[in-house]
Amino acid sequence: MTERLATLDSGITLAYETFGDAHDPALLLIMGLGCPMNWWRTEFCEELAARGFHVIRYDNRDTGRSTRLDDRPVTRRQVAATAAGSRRHVPYTLSDLADDAVGLLDALGIDAAHVVGQSMGGMVAQTMAIEHPDRVLSLTSIMSTTGRRTVGWQHPRLAGMLLATGGVGEDGYVRQSMRSARAISSRLYGLPPAAVEERAHETYGRGWSIQGTMRHMLAVLTQPDRTHVLGDVRVPTLVIHGGADRMVDPSGGRATAAAVPGAMLLMVPGMGHEIPVALEGLFATAIARNARRSHAHTR
Repeated sequence: MTERLATLDSGITLAYETFGDAHDPALLLIMGLGCPMNWWRTEFCEELAARGFHVIRYDNRDTGRSTRLDDRPVTRRQVAATAAGSRRHVPYTLSDLADDAVGLLDALGIDAAHVVGQSMGGMVAQTMAIEHPDRVLSLTSIMSTTGRRTVGWQHPRLAGMLLATGGVGEDGYVRQSMRSARAISSRLYGLPPAAVEERAHETYGRGWSIQGTMRHMLAVLTQPDRTHVLGDVRVPTLVIHGGADRMVDPSGGRATAAAVPGAMLLMVPGMGHEIPVALEGLFATAIARNARRSHAHTR
């Protein structure tokens, strides 16, 4: 495992890491809003590789060591106005993020991959399956939603949390990260505070940016309702969601599974907006089982 950089035809540069045998079927992991690739735990990536995948995790644009688009500044007022329904120009869309994922596969010489996305990454993965169906062998959407405003809503008490600060610099970011983790994780499965703190320090060290997070938020807030076009997705699809998710209501997961023909739904009672360490083995098994539904997995 060595971190590398791939420069896409679009000019975007993405930092990425791989696990497992490059001759195995590719499995692409897409992380959520404002989070770099270290939020996919190394142990989880290794678990997936042990099940016969060439696993790829990467920093989305505006996270970690990938391209930061600071020439497209946004403000908290712009985010708030967009959340309230104002239709404004946004720096980029979920489609652009899906194009990045496809561009990374191009740069690595990979024709198609099993695609797994978490939260915003699930929205990107769904968009990839819709707009680039020939590049997706199977789809796993974790704690995500369809873009329809009547499902997958955020608990109102969380409003503003993503844009709050705990103070200046790394210590402030770490404090706010720990507050956020307490708000969106479950008591049953949440990471220990020491692990949350360690991840926050690593995330900040990779190059966290509030501007990048706000640009991600604008892409999410202006996403289309994919419910109808998800009906055209024909690859094996797995939807995983926590029954206690306050960031993306479980209705988002149920709606996603209902929209995709033949989709499997794994609803985990008591799980919040998280991939619990204790359930990584279960999730890896479910992802591998879904991938086996694709004939291309055995090529």
